[in-house]
Amino acid sequence: MIIYNVTTNIHESVHDQWLKWMQEKHIPEILATQKFSSARIVRVLIEEEMGGITYSVQYNTDSKETLEKFYIEDEPAFHREALGLFADKMLSFRTELEVISEH
Repeated sequence: MIIYNVTTNIHESVHDQWLKWMQEKHIPEILATQKFSSARIVRVLIEEEMGGITYSVQYNTDSKETLEKFYIEDEPAFHREALGLFADKMLSFRTELEVISEH
């Protein structure tokens, strides 16, 4: 299994709007691509020097190939929408993780 992890620091001024959008629109739409089996959103429990609130959203997929299809077919439109809504109020980075074992 591969975890597509998106870590985002969101400015307090748009935090509530962003969180609602993530839970009610963005994550469900990403899951609707059928390239991910599940997702979770977690709050990062550290205080950033730059301020804001940081979250990690983890999407589970079956393979690197499926994730690559997402990057090509779907991700650009999702990225444009997020930038259009939150522009300079959010900072995100992506990480790909491979699950080795679960206990």
